[in-house]
Amino acid sequence: MWDFRQRCFRSTAWCSKCPSCTGNEEAEILYNTKVVSYNQLIEAVDDSGFEAILINLNGPRDLIKVIESTESGCFKAMFFPDGGGRESHRKEKIKQYYRSFLWSTVFTIPVFLTSMVFMYIPGLKHVMDTKVVNMLTVGELIRWTLATPVKFVIGRRFYVGSYNALRHGSATLDVLIVLGTNAAYFYSVYSVSRAATSPYFKSTDIFETSSMLISFILLGKFLEVLAKGKTSVAIAKLMELSPEAAILLTLDKEENLIGEEGIDSRLIQKNNMIKIIPVVKVASDGYAIWGQSHVNESMITGEARPVAKRKGDTVIGGTLNENAQMAKAPVQKFADFISKFFEPLVIILSFSTCLAWFLAGTFHGYPRSWIPSSMDSFELALQFGISVRSLHVHVL
Repeated sequence: MWDFRQRCFRSTAWCSKCPSCTGNEEAEILYNTKVVSYNQLIEAVDDSGFEAILINLNGPRDLIKVIESTESGCFKAMFFPDGGGRESHRKEKIKQYYRSFLWSTVFTIPVFLTSMVFMYIPGLKHVMDTKVVNMLTVGELIRWTLATPVKFVIGRRFYVGSYNALRHGSATLDVLIVLGTNAAYFYSVYSVSRAATSPYFKSTDIFETSSMLISFILLGKFLEVLAKGKTSVAIAKLMELSPEAAILLTLDKEENLIGEEGIDSRLIQKNNMIKIIPVVKVASDGYAIWGQSHVNESMITGEARPVAKRKGDTVIGGTLNENAQMAKAPVQKFADFISKFFEPLVIILSFSTCLAWFLAGTFHGYPRSWIPSSMDSFELALQFGISVRSLHVHVL
């Protein structure tokens, strides 16, 4: 089990299945041990932009036996609870996104005000329009200064994510964000740089587009991890309903019963045979292999009516049926399918828009009066292309 978010590997020769669990922010990878090693698999997960932590390599009881069977024989092992480590990780992630959004807002609000508000206040408009160098104004310099840390410091996480995604030939949301904000930011840099070196060119920067996009996306990320945190708390409370102890049945090589022992329910391993006696909760998810009874599944269904269980029927314990959580809904699968083609399509549309307007301007396909006095046909076409590129990030 590796701790990473919703995206999984594509099916390869060594990774046949990778269902994700959005509630626990986990994914389970089934792979071919003859083709890939643990270290190679973890490295692949790290390269995809996620944090990889190998846990539950063997069952907990097997690990305890290995520790206690050392030559010195002086070690004693016991199961120690997580102590809220996963919850602490979620809380830290919430704090990180909150701080990023807060700092982004601190820089973005002045950029927005100088671009959209101060220009309509006579006294402030005069200050914003004051020339610094040639046609470069105070307002443009302020916006450039404030938008830069938002783009490259606060928004650094998007560059890292897009780099890791492009290395593996995939277009994630990080790639979309970087391309959209880069188009707006670097066009603005070109515009103000030309204004600073020309006594006639009037800049038309759009620094506010880049900063506001990053701020809104960080707000969405913050709300997302906040909602996931609340869902995880609810799941943890349901998991606390599982019993503390279980009765483990021991079998010989011919699968004859030779004994039973009481163990901590957290030490149950895959393929264990557990005895469920009357008036005792089911210790873990599994299926019935002998006998018949009725089980109260109200913790899952909300209905107190007993459900008949016979050989071959599945039973649900306090583990909350994680396989069901990991399965993607059909609408999510459809969205993932569409996203593979959405980014290339938007890039083509953006380039086509820019090219069409440039050719129309070059061959006088529209009135010259449509071009602002501070632009030429190429710059007007570039703005239309950037508008298409930025609009699709807004839609996402």
